[in-house]
Amino acid sequence: MESSLTAEMINLAKQAKGASRALARISSDEKNRCLIAMAVAIRLNSREIKDANRQDMDAATIQGLSRAMLDRLELDDKRIEAMATGLEAIAALHDPVGRVLEDRTRPNGLRLKKIAVPIGVVVIIYESRPNVTADAASLCLKTGNATILRGGKEAIHSNTLIAQVLVAAACKALPSFPKHAIQVVQTPAREAIRELLSFTQYVDLCMPRGGEGLIRAVTECSKVPVIKHYKGVCHVYIDNEADLTMAAEIVMNAKVQRPSTCNAMETMLVDSSIAAQFLPLIGKQLADKNVTLHVDQASHRLLASTDATMVPATELDWSTEYNDFILNVKVVSGLEEALDHIAHFGSGHSDAIVTQNQSTAQTFLHEVDSAAVYWNASTRFTDGGEFGMGAEIGISTDKIGARGPMGLDELTTYKWLGLGTGQIRR
Repeated sequence: MESSLTAEMINLAKQAKGASRALARISSDEKNRCLIAMAVAIRLNSREIKDANRQDMDAATIQGLSRAMLDRLELDDKRIEAMATGLEAIAALHDPVGRVLEDRTRPNGLRLKKIAVPIGVVVIIYESRPNVTADAASLCLKTGNATILRGGKEAIHSNTLIAQVLVAAACKALPSFPKHAIQVVQTPAREAIRELLSFTQYVDLCMPRGGEGLIRAVTECSKVPVIKHYKGVCHVYIDNEADLTMAAEIVMNAKVQRPSTCNAMETMLVDSSIAAQFLPLIGKQLADKNVTLHVDQASHRLLASTDATMVPATELDWSTEYNDFILNVKVVSGLEEALDHIAHFGSGHSDAIVTQNQSTAQTFLHEVDSAAVYWNASTRFTDGGEFGMGAEIGISTDKIGARGPMGLDELTTYKWLGLGTGQIRR
């Protein structure tokens, strides 16, 4: 006899599967009409969304969530407007479904067409950031995928209301819109995920976004394919031929603009030949922003004249994603040591070099094996919106399949159409 939790999850999955078939019948114009209506509804319901978010923020504060996690959770007017503009941006993008990826005719006259199609039912698991609810739902809608959303329990009121607003707007704009195309898992029980990801006959893909523990737990329990949004241990290497003014601006942006995001810098590597000049300069700026520095011995010595708060870096620190006002600092002997450090401790997310030497930059770009690698630019650009995708459903650190920001194209698969005139195989 199945448990009530199993029954609840299988019902969600079955409803999503049915909705995915209905979505496949909706035209691009109809999908865009729904997305525009959703954007209007987000703006009209902004007060209600903030009220729901305030419930989550109050509970999270009492629970003692960190400053960075509270920042990820909070929805203000700017972030709510960003959700709405994100919906409009996705509506304006080309619909990838139905694209002809390949078209060939065989010697026997059989025509073969490879076309982009929806994946089907996508489960998205994420923590804290309720704006992901709108991003994920809209990207899946545009690509004809039904989505089941499992946000963190700390954001349940925000996530539930946002999803309700989106579905109500779509159904009003298009009466045939399947209301189960966007669903939120209501139970906080961890076992719900294991149950949901065991229904291979209904669920086609899972994408977890969050910390290392969440990713590993989902990957180990899932029976459906998983695309991993792994941790962001991002590096910026300041080369001995860097423009130090530029380097300081990039470092400050990569660390303090929004440290709670996965594309924020966690480790700064500085070439030894310019460390004595650069570290006191950047140390003061970081201290002004109350960034705590986890430093090696060489960095500690060179930063001693600043007001920076410093602690000795441990081996574990180099592979830690802080999502906070904390930064690892290490002095390296040159490009090779920087490359070795990134290869050993990096998570394959985003890494950058600051240098005026084109040859050095090209070596870095070629040898760093990450989803996004930058020359003279901040790691904070690893984002679907910044990449011109309208929004993103996650940043894949996998190497097979999607990699980097996942937009519309990455939410489709393909199938072959065989168009014949009576051909048989001989």
